[in-house]
Amino acid sequence: MGGKTLNKTKYLAGIAAATAVSATALLVAPAGAQEISWDMQSTYPGSLTQLGTLGVRIEEQIALVSGGEIEINFQEPGALVPALEVFDAVSTGAVQAGWSTPGYWAGREPALALFAAVPFGPEAGEYMAWYYFGGGKELFEEIYNSYNIHSVMCGIIAPEASGWFREPIESTADMEGLKMRFFGLGARVMEKMGVSTQLLAGGDIFPALELGTIDATEFSMPAIDLNLGFYQVAKHYYLPGWHQQSTMFDLMINLDEWNSLTDTQKAQIEAVCGDNMRHGLAEGEAIQFAALQELEEEHGVTIHEWDQAILDELEAAWLEVKDELVAENERFATAWDSLSTFRENYDRWGELGYLD
Repeated sequence: MGGKTLNKTKYLAGIAAATAVSATALLVAPAGAQEISWDMQSTYPGSLTQLGTLGVRIEEQIALVSGGEIEINFQEPGALVPALEVFDAVSTGAVQAGWSTPGYWAGREPALALFAAVPFGPEAGEYMAWYYFGGGKELFEEIYNSYNIHSVMCGIIAPEASGWFREPIESTADMEGLKMRFFGLGARVMEKMGVSTQLLAGGDIFPALELGTIDATEFSMPAIDLNLGFYQVAKHYYLPGWHQQSTMFDLMINLDEWNSLTDTQKAQIEAVCGDNMRHGLAEGEAIQFAALQELEEEHGVTIHEWDQAILDELEAAWLEVKDELVAENERFATAWDSLSTFRENYDRWGELGYLD
């Protein structure tokens, strides 16, 4: 009897062990899955508040969510390709993935600028509503797919500031003739003001400002600009960021690589990116007031709010730019029609649902 009991115990233990192994195998490696190890070339240094750290967070979180099955290796700017060549590198498959903002590629595809930041455009809640539920996501993916890229929106941050200047700006006439680093659609607006703009990657801005290659710059929000030290050269800091009331960032993936993933792996990447949207917005809203205080009290920066008359001129110039781009580019026109129609419909809710 004792022998039979012992054999039965061994038998049941064997079944339990086999079941545990099978369950573990199913959890770690779904049918058709293979371990993924990709390089992700970033346009931002990993140490840079939000812009870089949100990219590093993708690497960390996808490893946790996938149980180590998906490895996305954050690469510092220039490690594999220069920061502003990431789009082409992902498109051709030279690198599997890239961390950036769609606005960097507006010279290649103007419509992508509308998925980064829009002058006098929506704040984060409205922007995400259009993207996820107003048709934006479908247009975004269609545009990227035409370049052999699948991109997942993977971060959003609070409003930016709109300029560091050596001297105060009393009117738009004071901007004429300035050389200024400026991003995205806002750069086209500044050109209407007589500003000569150029797009520089984050790490190239301070040397250009210090050497006088540029006279002024915008880059990001106070906590990020503080990190880059622009206050050492320019002491007049202007808000609000009329050109970027919210800014979105994306994880670009070579389309062939994306298509090789299982549905589970795709869902894991999308889940990490969705959480990165939440993390980026909440963090960005939490860290600005301390940065503003440090800029003023420790670094002698004068913080200005734009005069309404100047904002009105900038908005009028933006409407001219928008009309030009709609006439020039069919994809831009389609994306603009989608965004502007959504915003017109949203206005009713915005007026009724929120306090002024």
